[in-house]
Amino acid sequence: MLVSGIKSRPVYGTLAIRPGAKRHLFVADAEGGQAILDAAKTADAAFLDRAHIIYVPGHIHDVPGGAAPKNLGEALRALGPDMFYEGPSIAAALPRLAQTLATAHMGTQIYLAGTEGLIGQAMKLAIEAGVDHLSIQTEHRGSEERRVQCVHCKGITEHVRTQPVKCAHCGLTLLVRDHYSRRIAAFQGVCIDAEEPGVVPPTEEAFP
Repeated sequence: MLVSGIKSRPVYGTLAIRPGAKRHLFVADAEGGQAILDAAKTADAAFLDRAHIIYVPGHIHDVPGGAAPKNLGEALRALGPDMFYEGPSIAAALPRLAQTLATAHMGTQIYLAGTEGLIGQAMKLAIEAGVDHLSIQTEHRGSEERRVQCVHCKGITEHVRTQPVKCAHCGLTLLVRDHYSRRIAAFQGVCIDAEEPGVVPPTEEAFP
């Protein structure tokens, strides 16, 4: 579980199935799938008849050494939810989530688990859809990688693990600040060599 003294970062908890919910919507990536599996062990299996699971296995950077991430898709499908979707990426899964939220009924509980990038983007969609924050649970699992917005070009660089990092859009070398914006679900990155062009510290892994 992610532990941090960053005041702007959301506080994450542990998923717990709410038995009285009319519908259960789960969204997870990578190791977040295990959070769903763990929560399911503590609840009456009847909730799965009203469950929709959206899962993204992850990407190669989720595992140290660049190994293929563990895919929990089969285990999640085996739970027998009413609906199950496995997508190739967070970007591919978000439109399905948006469509699901647009038709969601009162009493739907939402469970978000996995990387901070997935949780933040899914939370943003849920809030924009008018979901009460009390109906949303979150649990961080897996990588501490960051989603970073360049304050200069406004482009988003995904899966950031190093400090500094090169902006994937404008190419500037960015210092990743400990400031998290819930509005864009990303940390802020500022040009690290603005005052002394070319003077850049060695790149090191900072968010494993």
